[in-house]
Amino acid sequence: MIQLAFSPCPNDTFIFDALVHGKIDLEGLEFDFRMEDVETLNNMALKGQADMIKVSYHAYLYLQRSYALLQSGSALGRGNGPLLIARKNFSHEEIPFLTVAIPGEYTTAHLLFRLAYPEAALKRFMVFSQVEDAVLNNAVDLGVIIHENRFTYGDKGLTKILDLGEYWESLTRSPIPLGGIVAKKSLGYEIINKLNRIMHRSVEYAMLNGPDVMPFVRTNAQEMNEDVMMKHIGLYVNEFTLELGKEGTSAVTILMETAREKKLIS
Repeated sequence: MIQLAFSPCPNDTFIFDALVHGKIDLEGLEFDFRMEDVETLNNMALKGQADMIKVSYHAYLYLQRSYALLQSGSALGRGNGPLLIARKNFSHEEIPFLTVAIPGEYTTAHLLFRLAYPEAALKRFMVFSQVEDAVLNNAVDLGVIIHENRFTYGDKGLTKILDLGEYWESLTRSPIPLGGIVAKKSLGYEIINKLNRIMHRSVEYAMLNGPDVMPFVRTNAQEMNEDVMMKHIGLYVNEFTLELGKEGTSAVTILMETAREKKLIS
């Protein structure tokens, strides 16, 4: 039995539906799955609590000795990075002296924020879905938002200070590696290869049979309206999700090298 964990966000439920409901060839493997928010998943992986798990690429930089990165299932691309938002405009020079809500210590959003504002230290880590409200309620000065909040902050009167994805792309000319699927190396080469193939089939099935996987997406979308749900999937599921390929793999390497160069990881 493969212990599988991923988030209830639309892009994850979209690509995992065929796998968890046996709509594709699972090559004799059985899966027991659970869903958690992104930072809970990161911490589960750091503790080795799942065989196959969706993690932030920031967390993956700490997991490479124990987990192998699968070629399918990643959230990686252009124009889909985290946003730094606030109730009003702040200058770049003001940011290090303001409180910032971050959607988890090991999220890629946190790594990109550290890259853009290395001197900022007044951080409050919280579940990604709480960040927007923390800014609105004056609990913090700024917030880094991910997932569906990218589509709702403007309607609530909040202002974008910096698109951290655009910042990354301008700095590296590389797509943004947000999250990927990893499997425990202790499973062995043969099982990991099976998981690679199964994940590829599951993503491909979703891309070819969107209406069939949407009930699972809707069930777990936490009161998200249909329009936001579809924008969410469109933003995070792309050709890199089906297969990282040379460009996607290179983007992960660039993330690791940049983080080391800037001394953001050991």
